[in-house]
Amino acid sequence: MPEILTVTLNPTVDLSTSVDHVVPGEKLRCTAPVVDPGGGGINVARAIRLLGGESRALVALGGHNGDKLRCLLEREGIRLIPLQAPGETRLSLAVMEEATGQQFRFVLPGPEWNAAGLKAVLAAITTAVPDEGYVVLSGSVPSGLPDDIACCIGAKLATRGARLIVDTSGPALTRLAEGDGAPPYLLRMDQAEAQALAGHRLETRADSAAFAAGLVARGVAPVVVLGRGSDGSVLAAEGMRLHAATPPVPVRSKVGAGDSFLGAFALSLSRGEDLETALRWGVAAASAAVMTDATGLCTREDTEALFGHCSATSLPPV
Repeated sequence: MPEILTVTLNPTVDLSTSVDHVVPGEKLRCTAPVVDPGGGGINVARAIRLLGGESRALVALGGHNGDKLRCLLEREGIRLIPLQAPGETRLSLAVMEEATGQQFRFVLPGPEWNAAGLKAVLAAITTAVPDEGYVVLSGSVPSGLPDDIACCIGAKLATRGARLIVDTSGPALTRLAEGDGAPPYLLRMDQAEAQALAGHRLETRADSAAFAAGLVARGVAPVVVLGRGSDGSVLAAEGMRLHAATPPVPVRSKVGAGDSFLGAFALSLSRGEDLETALRWGVAAASAAVMTDATGLCTREDTEALFGHCSATSLPPV
């Protein structure tokens, strides 16, 4: 079975807690915090392990927070490949207001990278990349690294036969959508990101499918997946437009749903399953993730139970 390497360049130590009301100027007495390792690629690796798979996680770590993050990952049994970051690893705080059920999320800045850091990143990925395997680059790009870093990584992977899966945001996503440089095998984004790139609302599944198919046609990636929140996800590839519906589940927290999707999707592909099956597993895992509290991810039991209820249907071309 092909190996999976996840890459997290801008990780966090996630603190989550709750308080009766969030009000300015007062000292707010919070509940005991839950501490989790955070960051896109880290959560993908954690989801893969929760689902019964294995991966290796290349993670940039720095300072005391980096040491804490390393301990959290080792405690969960994540196969860690540490990369020295040029500063202190980020902290993230999520506060649930019990009176309203609203969640407030505060993310502190991470370290500033430079050209030498980019060389270190590319060297580490080139050394760790599994031949004929999958590399999942997920999460934000740290300050100081170039917006086209996914293309830089894709170029390094081209000679190894590895397939790059990317889920990023901001200028890095915009740069990928321009279609310059080495394309990843798969590009995933959520509804808000897709609409920002499209410049208009994607009201229907057909709208999302048409936009995703347009990215495929322009060579942005052979496979494009667009999340539609509670309406599931759409996948486009050459000659293929699919939608996988989300089963009705109780929603406790939406944090980690996208990472759970990507973990299940990559694990399915590594097991030799087709894109339709991988899409269904991804939607099942995302649905399982929203059933957990705070920064919790999917569970294997819930994901497997939901898989049979995540049907995939073909969408006709416009």
